[in-house]
Amino acid sequence: MYDFKKSVVYQIYPKSFYDTDGDGVGNLSGVTAKLDYLKNLGIDYIWLTPFFVSPQRDNGYDIADYYNIDPSFGTMEELNELIKEANKRDIRLMFDMVLNHTSTEHEWFKKSLAGDKYYQDFYIWKDGKADGTPPTNWESKFGGNAWEYVPSIGKWYLHLFDVTQADLNWENPNVRKELQKIIRFWIDKGVKAFRFDVINLISKSCYEDDFEGDGRKFYTDGVRVHEYLKELNKATFGTDAEIITVGEMSSTNLENCVKYAGADQDELTMVFSFHHLKVDFVGNQKWVLVPFDFKKLKNILFDWQTEMAKNNAWNALFWCNHDQPRVVSRFGNTSEYWEKSAKMLATVIHCMRGTPYIYQGEEIGMTNADFENINQYRDVESLNYFEILKNQGLSEQSAYQILKVHSRDNSRTPMQWNESENAGFTTGTPWISVNPNYKHISAENQINDENSIFNHYKKLINLRKQYDVIAYGNIIPLEVNHDSVFAYMRKYKNEQMIIINQFYKTETTWKYPIDLSGFKCILSNYNDCNIQNNNILRPYESMVLYKKD
Repeated sequence: MYDFKKSVVYQIYPKSFYDTDGDGVGNLSGVTAKLDYLKNLGIDYIWLTPFFVSPQRDNGYDIADYYNIDPSFGTMEELNELIKEANKRDIRLMFDMVLNHTSTEHEWFKKSLAGDKYYQDFYIWKDGKADGTPPTNWESKFGGNAWEYVPSIGKWYLHLFDVTQADLNWENPNVRKELQKIIRFWIDKGVKAFRFDVINLISKSCYEDDFEGDGRKFYTDGVRVHEYLKELNKATFGTDAEIITVGEMSSTNLENCVKYAGADQDELTMVFSFHHLKVDFVGNQKWVLVPFDFKKLKNILFDWQTEMAKNNAWNALFWCNHDQPRVVSRFGNTSEYWEKSAKMLATVIHCMRGTPYIYQGEEIGMTNADFENINQYRDVESLNYFEILKNQGLSEQSAYQILKVHSRDNSRTPMQWNESENAGFTTGTPWISVNPNYKHISAENQINDENSIFNHYKKLINLRKQYDVIAYGNIIPLEVNHDSVFAYMRKYKNEQMIIINQFYKTETTWKYPIDLSGFKCILSNYNDCNIQNNNILRPYESMVLYKKD
């Protein structure tokens, strides 16, 4: 049995990973072709973002058929080959299941539109207000109203995301049974892990106007969500102790997450929360330009670390995914300290309590794309907000500056494999532009360089497997109020570990609050790691100190 506490997950966005047929779109065969690269890195699971049949309005998170592979990604035979070849390398697959909504191209929704009463109850249809306006004033997470009127039905359907992503009615037991069948189908195929997209939105508490916000308080962590997850667990993945699960929790709170991911709660193995990735927002608004709040970042991460530990619940640890900008561009330094800051940020996450997730390209320090033309953008959210920002009075130049920092397309540019054309991603025309810095930043340049970012990630993965204190230890925050140092201690039985990270490019002083006698430096992003010089930390300096009594 795989120990998820000693494991590391690697997220692949197949569309941008590796293209084997020259059509400019990555595919499942491309993942198979790169399994040896991932085995070399040392990861245990591959999380694949959705590759099911989809019109691709939201890059596959609008599923039209949960049982079949979208032809742009390959065939069922190619998926079976991927599962088989991954198993040979002791790598397991994590499938991304979107169960809050379907595409409006799904047969269930088509039957719903056609007037089939059985399938109309699969979705959330409501009458509008007497004045002809939508049932509530809720806002879509992609901008605009969250309801769409269908004249032939005379009602509105809910879509918390794109208008083509209709929310499923989880109050209907027939919906829940159909979704359980889907999970069991993939378990029978040999899938040993699942990631559940925005799973804490499946229970809508009520349908009322929100006069204080955008409606999320009425559908986030709803009144029946824990009941639904326990039922899903019992009927599907809970029947196999080897299967691990992670839930994406949108705008959630600690109180609910200790239930979602509690060891004795029979819901999920672990959770993604995003509060630490809103420290460069204003409130919940990300389409602004403000510096990130370092102390807020520390406080959020430490609160979640300590409270989840106190309640025997498990975190998923991450900086990056397909919905987030590149972390080295966001919290690091992409100029003179690119390598140092990328390694430091990796160390922060990988030595914490929880299961680390690496997003493709993160392990080689890939950066934001800095696209300067709206025609280069592909993401529906970015395209919508470009217009929204201009309608709010911003100039195009100002709107572009915001997109360069916050657009989800920053993480979706093709994986940079080598210095050849299109970074070795495709022999055709890539579906989205390659980052122009690929000749400087590529996997081929780093694999055999002992001091590369890639090999720093590899060392961190090995540390988690080697030292029980990382996998099982408690966590003690150190110097929470320091202006630039992020440090913490891990303890387990007779092992102690201190992790020290300097977040800025200017030297800083920090006095270790504990006696360092007997500690040795087992990892650093500088060639020399002098723990005696304990008052000065160099730009973006990071070190891991270890002692065993």
